[in-house]
Amino acid sequence: MDKKWVIKEKEDVVITEQLAKSLDIENKIASLLVQRNIHTPDDASSFFKPDLSGLHDPFLMMDMNKAVDRISSAIDRNEKILVYGDYDVDGTTSVALVYSFFKKIYSNLGFYIPDRHEEGYGISYKGIDWAVENNYSLIIALDCGIKAIEKIDYATGKGVEFIICDHHMPDKKIPDATAILDPKRADCNYPFKELSGCGVGFKLLQAYSKINNIPFSELIPYLDLVAVSIASDIVPVTGENRILAYYGLKQLNANPGTGLKAIIKVANMNGRQIRIGDIVFKIGPRINAAGRMESGKKAVELLTTEDSGFAYEMSRKINDFNNERRKIDQDITQQALQMISSDPKLENSKSTVVFDPGWHKGVIGIVASRLTETYYRPTVVLTESNGLATGSARSVLGFDLYKAINSCSDLLENFGGHMYAAGLTMKKENIPLFRKRFEEFVSNTIRDDQLDPCIEVDMELGLEDISEKLYNILDQFQPFGPGNMQPLFVSRDVSDSGYGKAVGSTGEHLKLELIKKDESVKAIPAIAFSLSNHLSHIKEGKPFDVCYSIEMNEFRGVSTLQMNIKDIKEK
Repeated sequence: MDKKWVIKEKEDVVITEQLAKSLDIENKIASLLVQRNIHTPDDASSFFKPDLSGLHDPFLMMDMNKAVDRISSAIDRNEKILVYGDYDVDGTTSVALVYSFFKKIYSNLGFYIPDRHEEGYGISYKGIDWAVENNYSLIIALDCGIKAIEKIDYATGKGVEFIICDHHMPDKKIPDATAILDPKRADCNYPFKELSGCGVGFKLLQAYSKINNIPFSELIPYLDLVAVSIASDIVPVTGENRILAYYGLKQLNANPGTGLKAIIKVANMNGRQIRIGDIVFKIGPRINAAGRMESGKKAVELLTTEDSGFAYEMSRKINDFNNERRKIDQDITQQALQMISSDPKLENSKSTVVFDPGWHKGVIGIVASRLTETYYRPTVVLTESNGLATGSARSVLGFDLYKAINSCSDLLENFGGHMYAAGLTMKKENIPLFRKRFEEFVSNTIRDDQLDPCIEVDMELGLEDISEKLYNILDQFQPFGPGNMQPLFVSRDVSDSGYGKAVGSTGEHLKLELIKKDESVKAIPAIAFSLSNHLSHIKEGKPFDVCYSIEMNEFRGVSTLQMNIKDIKEK
């Protein structure tokens, strides 16, 4: 599918020039900073040199005092405390974080991860009953719970109290829990609203430590888990998240926890600098695979262990889960694509809703993402679990998926999520009506341009602008992520020096050396993944435009500046 290149509007020229002058940098670098809402030297200092002192006071979060007081009283009375979280990366890192911290100071503690297939997302009646049977009187719920009104009431009736630490959007009514920590609460004035679930858990630990005179330095070793959650849950890498991710990556590279160290080893990343992209594509999927293919409990066991032998064996098992998950999600994706292409009405819709009772529940979120990439429209993928249709949904840039699903809430048993991703459950007989109404809502609200895949480009560059000096400055923009994506550039009318060729096991990639004809610019190496369909045009010496990022390629100890081409437009 052809992608539209959307070049960001130029920022205020006066602000850009003033910033360039005050920082003694080129205008194009200043423009990139202004695009990221960095307007002053102080803003730039905070951006380039994140400082832990910039973290907000955790007690600014609504109910934080109540949460800390309740945990303190539980410890004083030797109550059994259960740390409860979802089975995805954010949930398992959250549980690992809070459980590991309190385990060092308190022994009457356990953790619980719901079974994806039997219990589904979030707090479950089965989990509450298990807590009652095992004499837990306080549950700290992480990355879930903000909508569990009936379940919290059920737990209260059983003598179990809840502290909810969530980051999802609440409804108008919230559960009647002992404390609810969620910066998105309408009555919460916490300055930063986009924490991950693990980030909310970290703020709880920060508050508890402050009250109990535990040095902040004792929290720093846990920041690797927070960084993994931030990257994997795709929350904005701005504000407080940027600080947490920056120092979390430092920890992950210098001295990761035993479990993460083992994952790094089995993912063949030893000896290299780990960045946000490595978490998203290598570490996160392996942690997720445990909950997708077997049990999220295994991920928590791995992330909390201090036994390196156990960690390595568990990492190998999780690696196997990940390989198995890949095969299953590829098969289901092909089945879903066939289902769409064989149904003209579905193929020509502005949304996708597909259902198969035999699909593996653990991979349908990945399948939804793949279908969205192929057809570029809001997508819901459903399977059967415990007699209900349950599934995952994904959106496209700028379209609020949560609103679309909420418009069909009367057909649903349960749903939750945010603008770009959601989970939902319904009776199987409701699927046809849900498909009809979801399509109607999408058709009536989505703009035509939102159905065209696009690449947001920061600015145009000439090949002569590309240098190691530019790369070194851009590298300091890390960590990248939503709100601070890796800068993308466009260069026009380039051609290959004549050495371009297809590479990869099936020749699907391109290795090029780009030049600008009639200009004495040194050829710049480039890699273009999955773009070998342009090879014949390039081999004919014809000009083309490229959209790319600038990176340093390291091979056998040699570092070479190169363009990583994201898209090519033939001329």
